[in-house]
Amino acid sequence: MKTHHLHPSPLSLDQLADWFRPGAAFQLSDQSRQAIVRCREYLEAKLASGQDVMYGVNTGFGALCHVTISPEETAELQLNLVRSHAVGVGNPVPDPLVRGMLLLKARSLAYGHSGVRLETVQRLLDMANQDLLPVIPEQGSLGASGDLAPLAHLSLPLIGEGEVRFRGQQMPAAAALASLGWKPLELGAKEGLALINGTQFMLAYSLFGQRKAERLAALADLVAALSFEARGGRLDALDEGIQALRGHPGHALSAGRILQWLSGSPGSDMPRHQVQDNYSFRCTPQVHGASLDAMDHTRQVFTRELNAVTDNPLLFPDRDAVISGGNFHGQPLALALDYLAIAVAELGSIAERRTYRLLAGEGALPPFLTKGSGLHSGLMIPHYTAAALVSQNKQLCVPSSVDSIPSSNEQEDHVSMGGNGATKLLRVLDNTEMVLSIAFMTAAQALDLQRPGLRSSNAIENIMLLYRKRVPMLQGDRWLQPDMLATREFLSELRSLDGDEA
Repeated sequence: MKTHHLHPSPLSLDQLADWFRPGAAFQLSDQSRQAIVRCREYLEAKLASGQDVMYGVNTGFGALCHVTISPEETAELQLNLVRSHAVGVGNPVPDPLVRGMLLLKARSLAYGHSGVRLETVQRLLDMANQDLLPVIPEQGSLGASGDLAPLAHLSLPLIGEGEVRFRGQQMPAAAALASLGWKPLELGAKEGLALINGTQFMLAYSLFGQRKAERLAALADLVAALSFEARGGRLDALDEGIQALRGHPGHALSAGRILQWLSGSPGSDMPRHQVQDNYSFRCTPQVHGASLDAMDHTRQVFTRELNAVTDNPLLFPDRDAVISGGNFHGQPLALALDYLAIAVAELGSIAERRTYRLLAGEGALPPFLTKGSGLHSGLMIPHYTAAALVSQNKQLCVPSSVDSIPSSNEQEDHVSMGGNGATKLLRVLDNTEMVLSIAFMTAAQALDLQRPGLRSSNAIENIMLLYRKRVPMLQGDRWLQPDMLATREFLSELRSLDGDEA
């Protein structure tokens, strides 16, 4: 088991990938422990002096910030805050993302600007290490005053309330804590507010989405290469000179990856009868490249947020300052989530058009890629599914971040709606993965129908050999949904998309 230490220092997305490997465990570094303790001692000294009014520490919340809370009511205030904000609805957040939320919340608190106690941060890490995962409904965040509802559900088990998934079962959090011999925490001043203020719900979706998006972009280039080969597309559209005259790095990366897949292919040297291809082939590197450049931008945004402190108010012991600000506002993530969803959707959109062209009965390929068109429908209807998913992606990609509904009696009068953008991104990713899987299945069928005369590169042929062990060539109509699902599973396991050999 590899142990990772939380440090108040920058972490990259590539380093973060190690956190989510099976068997990873987490501890606070000495530096983080010292920062947390020092900040807590500073807050307690401020409270003892009785001289300062601090939002959410000795005042009410939101529009009730003008209401002063007595020292005797401080603990009850924090308890009430977590309970009252746990109002999410909808499907549960997937377990890997819940575990990510626990770690991201602990990491943000570990910078020592939030005023929480050491045992509170440690309990978050203990929950992650034990895979004691809060049940968190995915809807309810406005993405502005932090991800209030999701983070309240994340925090309920700390106080022995709410539900968790533990050892393969969903159960009351109190029962899970008891089985481990843990006592519920009694939250101190500022702790409830620090726990539910922040962007860790949006951020967990962002980081997961970024990784999957980058992998789908690599898959899209493989699918494009296979489609080029199967249709006899003109590879001069991928020429380095064209790339250089445009200057977009994503364009060059996509074209280079497609050419690398096809390197050494005998089929690439066969004469082409068309002067130029349809846009869905000829402009593939321009479209894929634009999505890659968008992903490069979102990666920067998500990396900054990974290394951010996003609750409120924030404490600066060195400056003797407690400052209310807006670091919890999700606008940076909200815009990037919308942008990433659009970039991913475009990979599916152009892949669906290439699929259509392969089914159209052009050149040496029979209609719908079956030898008995009419008696057999071939791959006609999987294309329907791809078209339906592409259409739904278009609907999902209407930006969430352009909307705002004021809340809390107009105290929170501009919100990011990044929580909605986060959950939509996951659906766009899943839809696009299936569209690309159908495109791969179609291109593989088109290639095999031209055997033995057409052979591709060693890289493509190796993948085809592995693929046909899982999904046989279509000889006549059969139930195709299992083929589609098996194709998706095969591609999700393909190591060559991560830079390894197939």
